[in-house]
Amino acid sequence: MRAIVFRDTDSPIEHTEVQLAPPAAGEVRVKIAAAGVCHSDLHVKRGEWDAPAPMVMGHEGSGVVTELGEGVTSLAVGDHVVLSWVPPCGECRYCRSGHEARCQKVATVVAPLGVLFDGTSRLSKDGETIHHYLGVSSFAEEVVVPASGAIKVRDDAPLDVIAVVGCAVATGVGAVMNTAGVEPGALVAVIGCGGVGLNVIQGARLAGAERIVAIDVREDKTRLAAQFGATDRIVAPDGDAVAQLRALLPDGVDYAFDAIGRTVTTEQSIEMLGLGGAAVIVGLPPTGARASFEPLVLAEADQRILGSNYGSVRPAIDIPALVDRYMDGQLILDPLISSRRPLAEAAEAFAELESGQALRTLLIP
Repeated sequence: MRAIVFRDTDSPIEHTEVQLAPPAAGEVRVKIAAAGVCHSDLHVKRGEWDAPAPMVMGHEGSGVVTELGEGVTSLAVGDHVVLSWVPPCGECRYCRSGHEARCQKVATVVAPLGVLFDGTSRLSKDGETIHHYLGVSSFAEEVVVPASGAIKVRDDAPLDVIAVVGCAVATGVGAVMNTAGVEPGALVAVIGCGGVGLNVIQGARLAGAERIVAIDVREDKTRLAAQFGATDRIVAPDGDAVAQLRALLPDGVDYAFDAIGRTVTTEQSIEMLGLGGAAVIVGLPPTGARASFEPLVLAEADQRILGSNYGSVRPAIDIPALVDRYMDGQLILDPLISSRRPLAEAAEAFAELESGQALRTLLIP
């Protein structure tokens, strides 16, 4: 099958032929319908995150189940699925307590080692082992994933559009609903109006926030944010976002979401808080990045800093519910998709993302 392989930062990504072994026990094979190109993929391509290589890239996607491994009873051939880059093991203490996004086996085996639950890969090229990316590797014609990472959804949902639910939507909406627990009437600021940030905005809308301030360096993205529920817009190309926010809401906000993940935006999110406010770090920075804040101010104002991994979702519960909300007209997904490209044009898709032109480009095998 054809796939996109990353080897190192000095080499261009490869659109090449790789071999995919059949699913082992507890796994399924999925024919990919669409895969979204995300900033997390870009972090790997730039060398900003440690990642096992060579690897087949991609962690956001959707498709149709074509083969079941031994013992799989939760899915059937022909099921439509959204892929989850946290396939819960169901056995660690976090999974058992209902916190699947913290799955210990994913954090210690699947993600850092580039393998599936048994510690091995299903991918190879001419005898060379190729690693999985976050247990998914959706930049390919097919994938083999743990059954818990293939989330069955309704058959009438458009498979290409709902590919974005597996990362951007679950991460953004989940950060509001699950991690932060935003209440009706809350004042919310969102730094970054990309794919994840726009979903934070519409999550805040669904939660009933009174004011939702969209902040970005690009005016066109803040205009788009209004479609997703933003009530106010701040364009801050010169880093004056905090001053503009304080001019708009002098007492600060109840929740400030950093949907970019740079040191400066994390620090800005903390500075935007009012009394009792929470800064929620959703965007993921390069490995080793450090941010600073004044602990005394945080303590005196009864404020919090929250990390949000994958929107604290329970994939098997939250992903189908998000698809249902899209089909019911509550969630907006179509404007998130900037373009659709064939798999062979993955390099062009990365260039669009890096330039800031694209929200989500879908790769269609």
